[in-house]
Amino acid sequence: MFLIVAKYLIPKGYRGMAVFPFVIVKYDFDKTNEVFVNHEKIHLRQQLELLVIPFYVWYFLEYLIRLIQYKNAALAYRNISFEREAYAKERELNYLKNRSFFQFLNYIKLK
Repeated sequence: MFLIVAKYLIPKGYRGMAVFPFVIVKYDFDKTNEVFVNHEKIHLRQQLELLVIPFYVWYFLEYLIRLIQYKNAALAYRNISFEREAYAKERELNYLKNRSFFQFLNYIKLK
């Protein structure tokens, strides 16, 4: 993992993003925020599991489905299975050591 501070690469309203093999953060102080960095590391693992490009395709398609479902961009984003797993486990700093493959599938909401 490479941690980069790049204020202008991060979309408005967000503090960071994972783009394998990089974690890009908007603010320098987030480099030392263990919970925030762990959230992004979970996304890196998800990306590896799906061989990177399929992750982005799935992420985008699921976002569109959630947007139709919730009719709210913020709610759609928070309910993407990848985000649900990352938010649920971001405080468990040892989570990735014992995480099984494809755990994000447990966070898919069918309703």
